[in-house]
Amino acid sequence: MSCHSPFTVSVGSHSGPVRGDLDRERGRALQLPVMLMPGVPMASLSRALCVAATRPRWSPACSLGLRPLTSGAVPTTEKSVPYQRTLKQAQVAQGPTRPLPSTANVVVIGGGSLGCQTLYHLAKLGVSGAVLLERERLTSGTTWHTAGLLWQLRPSDVEVELLAHTRRVVSHDLEEETGLHTGWIQNGGLFIASNRQRLDEYKRLMSLGKAYGVESHVLSPAETKALYPLMNVDDLYGTLYVPQDGTMDPAGTCTTLARAATARGAQVIENCPVTGIRVRTDDFGVRRVAAVETEHGSIQTPCVVNCAGVWAGAVGRMAGVKVPLVAMHHAYVVTERIEGIQNMPNVRDHDASVYLRLQGDALSVGGYEANPIFWEEVSDKFAFGLFDLDWDVFTQHIEGAINRVPVLEKTGVKSTVCGPESFTPDHKPLMGEAPELRGFFLGCGFNSAGMMLGGGCGQELAHWIVHGRPEKDMYGYDIRRFHHSLTDHRRWIRERSHESYAKNYSVVFPHDEPLAGRNMRRDPLHEELLARGCVFQERHGWERPGWFNPGGGTAPVLPYDYYGAYGHAAHEDHAYGRLLQDEYTFDFPPHHDVIKKECLACRGAAAVFNMSYFGKFYLVGLDARRAADWLFSADVSRPPGSTVYTCMLNQRGGTESDLTVSRLAPGTQASALAPAFEGDGYYLAVGGAVAQHNWSHISTVLQDHKFRCQLVDSSEDLGMISIQGPASRAILQEVLDADLSNEAFPFSTHKLVRAAGHLVRAMRLSFVGELGWELHIPGPSCVPVYQAVMAAGAKHGLVNAGYRAIDSLSIEKGYRHWHSDLRQDDSPLEAGLAFTCKLKSAIPFLGREALERQRAEGLRRRLVCFTVDEKVPMFGLEAIWRNGQVVGHIRRADFGFTIDKTLAYGYIRDPSGGPVSLDFVKSGDYVLERMGVTYPARAHLKSPFDPDNKRVKGLY
Repeated sequence: MSCHSPFTVSVGSHSGPVRGDLDRERGRALQLPVMLMPGVPMASLSRALCVAATRPRWSPACSLGLRPLTSGAVPTTEKSVPYQRTLKQAQVAQGPTRPLPSTANVVVIGGGSLGCQTLYHLAKLGVSGAVLLERERLTSGTTWHTAGLLWQLRPSDVEVELLAHTRRVVSHDLEEETGLHTGWIQNGGLFIASNRQRLDEYKRLMSLGKAYGVESHVLSPAETKALYPLMNVDDLYGTLYVPQDGTMDPAGTCTTLARAATARGAQVIENCPVTGIRVRTDDFGVRRVAAVETEHGSIQTPCVVNCAGVWAGAVGRMAGVKVPLVAMHHAYVVTERIEGIQNMPNVRDHDASVYLRLQGDALSVGGYEANPIFWEEVSDKFAFGLFDLDWDVFTQHIEGAINRVPVLEKTGVKSTVCGPESFTPDHKPLMGEAPELRGFFLGCGFNSAGMMLGGGCGQELAHWIVHGRPEKDMYGYDIRRFHHSLTDHRRWIRERSHESYAKNYSVVFPHDEPLAGRNMRRDPLHEELLARGCVFQERHGWERPGWFNPGGGTAPVLPYDYYGAYGHAAHEDHAYGRLLQDEYTFDFPPHHDVIKKECLACRGAAAVFNMSYFGKFYLVGLDARRAADWLFSADVSRPPGSTVYTCMLNQRGGTESDLTVSRLAPGTQASALAPAFEGDGYYLAVGGAVAQHNWSHISTVLQDHKFRCQLVDSSEDLGMISIQGPASRAILQEVLDADLSNEAFPFSTHKLVRAAGHLVRAMRLSFVGELGWELHIPGPSCVPVYQAVMAAGAKHGLVNAGYRAIDSLSIEKGYRHWHSDLRQDDSPLEAGLAFTCKLKSAIPFLGREALERQRAEGLRRRLVCFTVDEKVPMFGLEAIWRNGQVVGHIRRADFGFTIDKTLAYGYIRDPSGGPVSLDFVKSGDYVLERMGVTYPARAHLKSPFDPDNKRVKGLY
């Protein structure tokens, strides 16, 4: 490699991705010197790699605390950037661009991609008086410098739908409405696989894409070379080519969105910083949005949408709302002209952690590094600004880029772009109504994907605001997915956001677990189970048993090491890390047979499951029965001592939750197992991963209907173990002071009993299809009760089992899992849970009218069980073919060890658009497509395991 002297570059209007008809007078070229590394000018990527290799790696002064993650860089506005034509005005505007209205139905804060998309979709829904406030100019924060890539395939069916809508808006709808070209360029996308596992991941995406009509092709290295002649394919396993992927122009898109929205009556007001959110407290003590305050006046409004991107946390603090995101530097460089690169597809080389975006006759090169720079002090004066690029951080992308496109080694660097982006703990956006403040919605935290997700998310956010919920299942984006104890926990947010960033290009394996933010919430049995070989999973802060590794020693989760970044010493070899490595496969993992033993022990003898992480709520008070009648789809107003499995629905008939509701007798003495209350009372047990979502949903309904009752959260105070299997009655009869016969303790009932001398609530329930009981136990009693159960079960073959076994056992029995088989856009009728709905009664309940319409019109889709005789692992996203046509995709799949078959559940539709009858299901010839290979499958209308439910009745 050779080093070059300083040089100048011409950044003209033609060189950037901005191709709208905006600000043509600002398209003049600039002559700017490019100094790519302090003291070291360079003209090519190879020179940058050469110099960075001779410099010491970046290391902090201190390996502890927060400062090592801090950038000392000061943002500047005079930088060499790939776009010269932006929405930035040459002159400094004074005051807002138009007078503020005194009132508005909705105020959107932030004029980036999400703000403009949300305003546009609100206007399309007919919302009058919607206002967007931007503190500077549209796109001035992070949107203006985004790469603007759009990839249609992601490992999530919901995201595929969201991306499809964005593409439709940008490539078709806006131009049709306004006559303006947004700058959309369809040059295709190419995913690079350097190993078999990566190609398997891409084949999963291809199969999912077939269910949504997304064209994609797996190419050999030779075919890839023919498509992209400048690419090195010597080390390739294969590629996935998506011809209709492309790139978006941030300025062109946002301006066109704004014009389309204002044509429908919306208002866009720039140069108007928001200084506060006024809040009122209603007569029932509920906090609600009242107004937005600015430097130039206030706007009274009942609804605010926080689309402030990196600055969303500051806007949240104005309203007392916690916004769990962090700001980081995110960078790319733009090359000089490359002969022969024109019209090539965009490239994502995940294994090299680099992307190559076509930029006219050049490339933008960027990626995700292991040591991103945190922007600690987010400046509210930052607009159209960039940071100095830290080459010690960025250089790791250069080697991969040069390896993939060798001509880059001798190609000059035209400009560097290093700007702020916001990142979240799970690399998913933050959307929906904040639980702390009614009328305050979030549309932020898009992890540098705000342009490509903006259209779909803007549409769903608009529906959320107008209709009370989105059209699609948005739980994965809903701010209520995070437990309230985590949304302002700085260490957890920071660690998880870093890991999500660093692993953004990692293969998405079905059973991967985070290493960051662990051991935040641990139940009383944690240490006991750890000593017995428990390998834990993490779900929203909770450590829950995944599976047990008997005889393998303990596998504690160690403190987060930032993968060796920022001066932290990486954990070189530890038990949990080794076991997690075994999960990095699309095949059966090495411990497949260990999980099999847990499952077969449950079917043949008994297993104990620790479910302490479940949410445990009490709904009590004078209006508790009225609230329960409205909230729950099943009739839960049964005598005290009864327990009912039910759903909670939304107004569209979609399922917000499934849970058990136990009727309580009123009492004046509070205990760890029941509060004192007058009126009616219910004990609710919900999945721990969705406890916050359930809490928020119930609270919202209680507030909206002004029910006089209380919702009490005892999740942290109570543990829970479940003993399931043919021997469970014999085991528990030695521990409990109660008669456990069918006559004395029927299925779906509960009692307060003593277990080894400790008062517990025992429930006869099953989530795996066996005879069994749950014990809900006060925290201090958990260990002695668990030890007593294990001692009694020793002679009966009792084993510990985890959630991996639950997943297998429950799918074998046909029990539904919320947010896989059952989501916010799935009705109980479609999911085969009509028995949970009190439609034969006259009792009104939330969602009833929607279910009645659906029943009258016929179901347009049904959840169907499939079995595959060939022993092949499936995990979800597989395409479902019926009689040669794609009719859906698999939501959840697992291996059933008792029937020795793969089981899969997915919703199917009739391609003709008609109702899906039972005859339609039964008459089809089915195959499931896994990674491009099809496997014959058999459809079942009932669970293939114990379809008559004899085992749960104790009939063996």
